[in-house]
Amino acid sequence: MRNIKVILQYEGTKYQGWQRQESTSNTIQGRLEALLTKMCGRKVEVDGSGRTDAGVHAYGQVANFHIDTEMELQEIMDYMNRYLPEDIAVIDIEEMPERFHSRLNAKGKTYRYRVINSSVPHIFDRRYAYTVEERLDVEAMRRAAGALCGTHDYKAFTSSKKSRKSTVRTVDSIEIEKEGDEIRFTFKGNGFLFHMVRIMMGTLLEAGMHKTDEAQIRKLLESGTRQEAGYLVPAKGLALVEVRYS
Repeated sequence: MRNIKVILQYEGTKYQGWQRQESTSNTIQGRLEALLTKMCGRKVEVDGSGRTDAGVHAYGQVANFHIDTEMELQEIMDYMNRYLPEDIAVIDIEEMPERFHSRLNAKGKTYRYRVINSSVPHIFDRRYAYTVEERLDVEAMRRAAGALCGTHDYKAFTSSKKSRKSTVRTVDSIEIEKEGDEIRFTFKGNGFLFHMVRIMMGTLLEAGMHKTDEAQIRKLLESGTRQEAGYLVPAKGLALVEVRYS
């Protein structure tokens, strides 16, 4: 069996997230598995580096799957891109050692969130960015971002209530760049909890509206109380940019 790694791009607007579901075939993982199963004539399971939520996009999602085929890598990539929907694409393909696993071997991820800070609609960005009409204080958000970085227990920044797994993560950096009406937030870390980036984004936006500040965020990290953190921003502004490996 060959272990194939692919890098994927997708527009998540119409999909119910990455993870396969019994109730629908309309997931990224589900679409990939159906296509590869047809290609190989036997069931193929696809592992992703992580589960993007419904509506979240990806510039560099990584996945791997084991298949028994004589096809060349380029043939596999061409086949996938020929039959995948137009909003999912394979942009790179590579054969990996047997033990490579896209999720278990990942060392870090980069996410980006786009905000349009304007009362004027940006028609061509409406599926890829979240619009906030109230003027945001970028420097206040940068100070708040500094408080969110480091190694902490991010229990207050996840929607998962009963997980037995550790909620300690390391956020290496949060960069905030403003260009015209658009503000881009880039999050780099060793991993992110369920809804973590979207809740951190809600907290940063509240800092930009002067509803919270870095001192309150430090207290929030200590308390671990979800109700005291920011709101969950819409998925459409979020994209998985890169997955890093050793």
